[in-house]
Amino acid sequence: MKLFHNYYTYILVCSDLSYYVGVTNDLDRRLLEHNNGDDKSSYTYNRRPVVIKYYEHFVDINQAILREKQLKGWRRKKKEALFEQDFEKLVELSKSKGKQDGNMDNKG
Repeated sequence: MKLFHNYYTYILVCSDLSYYVGVTNDLDRRLLEHNNGDDKSSYTYNRRPVVIKYYEHFVDINQAILREKQLKGWRRKKKEALFEQDFEKLVELSKSKGKQDGNMDNKG
């Protein structure tokens, strides 16, 4: 019998308008941890409050982690195209990676 689990890859918008990409098995709990400042060494600690801007659901943690790594490698404009569900723009930005503006967030 195979058990299914819930995992989420998510993107937060921080108070300084930067993006943070992470993975969790509980979105509500993780958002509370970010906003409560449970980890003083975390990227989001001095950028609170944070808001979930985007998330994807997975049943396999390995797939969620792969997606997290992929999204961390994306430039800001590509993440924003994802938020807007502008798939044509995503394709365009993927083709012109070297021509995008170089504005990357600290966490990708």
